[in-house]
Amino acid sequence: MTGFILLVAGVVLWWAAHLFKRIAPQARARMGDAGKGAVALALVVSIVLMVLGFRAAPVVDLWYPPYWLRHVNNLLVLIAFFMMSPAGQKGLVLHRLRHPQLAGFRAWAIAHLLVKGDLASVILFGGLFLWAIAEVFAINRAEPDWQPGEPGTLAKDAIFLAASVVLVAVVGWIHGMVGPSPFPV
Repeated sequence: MTGFILLVAGVVLWWAAHLFKRIAPQARARMGDAGKGAVALALVVSIVLMVLGFRAAPVVDLWYPPYWLRHVNNLLVLIAFFMMSPAGQKGLVLHRLRHPQLAGFRAWAIAHLLVKGDLASVILFGGLFLWAIAEVFAINRAEPDWQPGEPGTLAKDAIFLAASVVLVAVVGWIHGMVGPSPFPV
């Protein structure tokens, strides 16, 4: 039970730290530059809580994902990494998308929900998925006027895609060392 409490606390703190500037702009402004450190510290603590909670939570299976979804997971994670790269500002493919990093984050969360059918995963990845949706609404409400920047080039997109492939391989290898391997054997 302690695992679930830590996990939920971590997800709630993640939400609070990210949305603090949007929910309480005056309080955040009064903090000045010190607020950046406080938010960064809150995010580090939230990640620690999520990791500890996820690892300590008992396995409560809700569904049993088929093995072939690992391939879909890996493709979605590759797309997510590309979307979270600078491609949104410097490439051609994503330059008209207002929140490519948050869309990538949602793709990453969905990818994990596809291959993890336990309660802790639903709390963690579902909670982060919902945060990324809430963050888009909060940003759009606070900053309604947005125009896409100048488009980049397909060559830059190709560079970011190649970097994303390498990053998926490295992260997947590390993931396999500390937890389940995302690559089919």
